Amino acid sequence: MYVIVRCGGRQEKASVDDVLTVDRLTGEVGSTLTLPAVLVVDGDNIVTDPEELGGYEVAAEIIGDANGPKISMIKFKNKTGYRRRIGHRQHYTQVKITGISKDGKPAGRTSASKSTASKATASKATASKSAATKAASAKAAASKSSAATAEAESAKES
Repeated sequence: MYVIVRCGGRQEKASVDDVLTVDRLTGEVGSTLTLPAVLVVDGDNIVTDPEELGGYEVAAEIIGDANGPKISMIKFKNKTGYRRRIGHRQHYTQVKITGISKDGKPAGRTSASKSTASKATASKATASKSAATKAASAKAAASKSSAATAEAESAKES
């Protein structure tokens, strides 16, 4: 599940546990904020209706500040001795998406439900492996016992 959120005059694609770099926001490191959802995609369901999007909330936590790349600008006019060198570095804030909820309830599959689902499939896989090894050992024991009875019968006949 992912959402398109509006932040700092731009739209960003985000899902749970993503870190976004947006224009400078006011707030302390560790404080939480909510971002407006523009579009929500949950598997095959795409929500674009503004009335339905009003129920969605995207919770985010401010991680810290960041700086953009250095931009150098040079002004020069020939034969006049006019030279100017100007540098600029844009200030950004890094934000971590902590949750996507609809009407106060978690929407879609969150990372916790993904981990429990993967644990469940892993336990099913180990159970099927143990059943397969038990069946293989039983089959091997049966073939050993049939070989032993065949040797015993051949010994009786001679």
